[in-house]
Amino acid sequence: MKLLLRLGAAVVGLLVVLFLFVWLTVPLNVPWRSMLQQAGVLPRWLDPQPMTVVRMGQRLRVPEGYGLALFAEGVTEARGLTVTEGGDVFVSTPRDGRVLLLHADADGDGEADGRSVVLEGLARPNGLAVLDGYLYVGEEDGVGRVPFDVETGMATGEYRRIIEGLPPGGNHWKKTIRFGADGLLYLAVGSSCNVCIEEDLRRGAILRYTAEGEFVDIFATGLRNSGGFDWSPVTGTLYATDNGRDLLGDEFPPCELNEVVAGGFYGWPFVNGQNVPDPDFGEMQSAVMETAIPPVHEFRSHNAPLGIVFFRHGRHPPEYRGAAAVALHGSWNRSEKDGYKVVSLHFASDGSIEERDFLTGFLVNDEAIGRPADVVEGPDGSVYVSDDLGGAIYRIKFDAGDDETLVVSSPSPSSGYDSRLIEEEERQSALAIGASILADEDCMVCHARADEEAADRFVLRDLRTQYTLNELTEYLATPRQPMPPYEADRESRRALAIFLLESF
Repeated sequence: MKLLLRLGAAVVGLLVVLFLFVWLTVPLNVPWRSMLQQAGVLPRWLDPQPMTVVRMGQRLRVPEGYGLALFAEGVTEARGLTVTEGGDVFVSTPRDGRVLLLHADADGDGEADGRSVVLEGLARPNGLAVLDGYLYVGEEDGVGRVPFDVETGMATGEYRRIIEGLPPGGNHWKKTIRFGADGLLYLAVGSSCNVCIEEDLRRGAILRYTAEGEFVDIFATGLRNSGGFDWSPVTGTLYATDNGRDLLGDEFPPCELNEVVAGGFYGWPFVNGQNVPDPDFGEMQSAVMETAIPPVHEFRSHNAPLGIVFFRHGRHPPEYRGAAAVALHGSWNRSEKDGYKVVSLHFASDGSIEERDFLTGFLVNDEAIGRPADVVEGPDGSVYVSDDLGGAIYRIKFDAGDDETLVVSSPSPSSGYDSRLIEEEERQSALAIGASILADEDCMVCHARADEEAADRFVLRDLRTQYTLNELTEYLATPRQPMPPYEADRESRRALAIFLLESF
């Protein structure tokens, strides 16, 4: 027993010495409360001061024309988000092992109309996704799903794991999930370490599975910690955030936004930023390093970009349509804190990307009162932001007045509609069939023509410059929210597509 006590005391002493060495030699400015809270070792009575409407109004700022509301407060370690077609918001709370449902703001006061526990007893849930009547949850070591009725806001069956055995623990244990237009589940698995060569090839990568949980492939590698990813509604390109490694000073390496392609390798742990060799592993595997794809945008070092979402709704002003919002969780590995905000990324035609402040005020005079973690867009264009330090969900919404239009974007660069490729007989038949479908499906209840008043409807305009016939035919089967899919055979969808392209 005495030997065990001595060994225990020696281990504690070594840890204290190591802590003091790092503290004295490496200038760090750490948000201790946030990190201890997320580690699950902070007593409840020491939880950070919760966000309130008063504090929010005193500190937080959004761009002109946008309004900010405290959608929900008192949500312990609010992390992953997803929104249903009805405007209900799912939020994961890893510390509690829960998924909550925040009910849509039907009374218009800016706050959720209530909340309920959808799932509990989970293994540190983070990523969330909704598809075909199921709520999917990315847990620390797997992915599960539960049948869910978005109309009633209730689970209609048992929660069941469909993916098991994902690598748990390590520096980056949270799992981020999203569904692509190909119907596959994309899953980001972060690294186990600050910088190392992983034994498990699934670490530092984005994986793909079927919706039923069958493994498809390792889609991309060399991504140290991609805490968020989304597809551009303009080009269909997949973009992922990535956190740069630590302990190389305040200004290196940058955090990254990567344009992710199948089979792509993005450098970690051998290179950082614009393929600058890493001091620990930069002399290894030079042939591999030469294949590394550099980021398309660099965030400031240690800003920790996590959730990302592209704005798809026409409620946003023109300069924000097609832009992306990114949650910067904030630094711990700097002498002065940085990040702790949401930024918008604006993509220019020349390939350049401009970064602007979108939601700020969490960090003033080196005091952090919030850490944005995830960001999603609702069916009405509202932008929801989770804050795992302040325990809050914010809603940001542009005052669009009476002109709420939906900008319909193709999933890839389009050459536009060429009517010369359509035989006249098919064209005339499609015009008649399409008009009938439009009337039968009552489409114009939600849509309006460009020359009509559109107080509560989405305007259809210039479709022929945005889609080829095949692109619009495919889009009708799997449209973006809030538009429901047109569940018909391809021949009927083609006829409707011709009608829409000829008419709008």
